Amino acid sequence: MDLITDLAERLGTRLKAHNAQVCTAESCTGGGIAEAITRIAGSSAWYEAGYVTYSNTQKTAQLGVPAGLFAEVGAVSREVVEAMARGAQARSGADFAVAVSGIAGPDGGSAEKPVGTVWLAWAGGEQLWTERCLFAGDRGEVRRRTVERALQGLLRLAAGENPLQG
Repeated sequence: MDLITDLAERLGTRLKAHNAQVCTAESCTGGGIAEAITRIAGSSAWYEAGYVTYSNTQKTAQLGVPAGLFAEVGAVSREVVEAMARGAQARSGADFAVAVSGIAGPDGGSAEKPVGTVWLAWAGGEQLWTERCLFAGDRGEVRRRTVERALQGLLRLAAGENPLQG
């Protein structure tokens, strides 16, 4: 079993034990987190919803991200992933949410936000955690590592731990 499938399976076991639900809000991973979760038989018991909002327009329409944020801080930012996570959590009613936005490449990077820059946010109840990662590798590797990191954080969150530690 690969690492991503193992993480998703462990997440499902933990969420089922607590009768909890999770949702996802994805940009750069294009639904990869949702795909990993739904590999697991019975995931409908703990996976509530997934939002793939690749464009800024859809981040606003589907998740309620304030349109002005994109001009102020850009789509790949702490503020945007926080709004994505909160929007997904509110719209789905899930206990936990993860949101990701990043620059997977090979183009689109800048000196301030190079290719491989990814922001993640995890929401649980009223709490919110964010992390900025810089993943090396090609587009596929950046996306794969983002999915892994998102699931690792969700697993910690579902255990009542800080998703940034460990």
